[in-house]
Amino acid sequence: MSDSFVKFEKVDKSYDGEVLVVKNLNLDIPQGEFLTLLGPSGSGKTTTLMMLAGFETPTNGEIYLDGEAIKSIPPYKRGIGMVFQNYALFPHMTVNENLAFPLEVRKLKKSDIKDKVSKALSMVELGDFGNRMPLQLSGGQQQRVALARALVFEPRLVLMDEPLGALDKKLREQMQYEIKHIHEKIGITVVYVTHDQSEALTMSNRIAVFNDGYVQQLSTPDILYEKPENSFVAQFIGENNQIRGKVQSINGKNCVVKTDTGEIIKALKVNIDSEGDDTTISLRPERVEINPTNNNFENIFEAKIKELIYLGDHIRTRVEVCGIDQFIVKVPNTYKGAEFQEGVKVKLAWKANDSRALDAR
Repeated sequence: MSDSFVKFEKVDKSYDGEVLVVKNLNLDIPQGEFLTLLGPSGSGKTTTLMMLAGFETPTNGEIYLDGEAIKSIPPYKRGIGMVFQNYALFPHMTVNENLAFPLEVRKLKKSDIKDKVSKALSMVELGDFGNRMPLQLSGGQQQRVALARALVFEPRLVLMDEPLGALDKKLREQMQYEIKHIHEKIGITVVYVTHDQSEALTMSNRIAVFNDGYVQQLSTPDILYEKPENSFVAQFIGENNQIRGKVQSINGKNCVVKTDTGEIIKALKVNIDSEGDDTTISLRPERVEINPTNNNFENIFEAKIKELIYLGDHIRTRVEVCGIDQFIVKVPNTYKGAEFQEGVKVKLAWKANDSRALDAR
């Protein structure tokens, strides 16, 4: 056994005995980590969370919590806090009674219950709301109560399943920071499920990107964004330009790719094996320079501006280049190029190390 706090070992899950929705999952989560399971619908992330909670049983493999195999332990004996998207608060109980409930089930003394409820409510900045009913609270306040209830019995682990999905954008972003700060303050282990990549990047120590039942990549947010290991991760995390082509030559860590329309691109070799391989080049919009003022770029192409969209801090610029008319460049809103308008030809430039030659999926 490793010293990981949560461990999935060769875990499969099938609902019908035929199709696996989670496939050979091996995952180690150290104590105190905020790990996000990120992926599209049907990728296996929620099933993974439900197996850890005890609401689903693995078809094969074992799950360990603090060194103990838990597959046969019922959910209520695992000492895990849960936060759901729909809050799951008892509408006929006050906020105080909602928080006291998990402590009463554990048969704590009344004085201890009062102290723990008060502490948990102050942690989510709702100290004065204990006597209100859930329906007298806003959505954000209800979600804070649900979070406090998950933390009130000081669980070893907190699981959160799309907890902010029902909130509007501004409140959702505010709650992301609040949950992140609470995690940093109390150091509890959190496993969080979302399909929202910006939410995952904001909150997590590490992110496990799921697709088709497999973890495609498990890394810190910056590594996932800057160094995606395959085309799925590159496309799912952040905005990304993709250029298809064939590998012409390989030189150490770099390669030369000929695009489907004949252009030659110098790129970083990531997970291609040999010359002649089909590849998809991944390139972030903010890594591309428009009308460069120097020649420190291995890749320079003529392009035509198709569309300009002003987004405050930057101008989202759609251009036609290398046979693609959906190529995006993020141009700072301070850019003052005189020819910067729709229909005009410009030069685009980027470095070889910013274009990642990935598998052709």
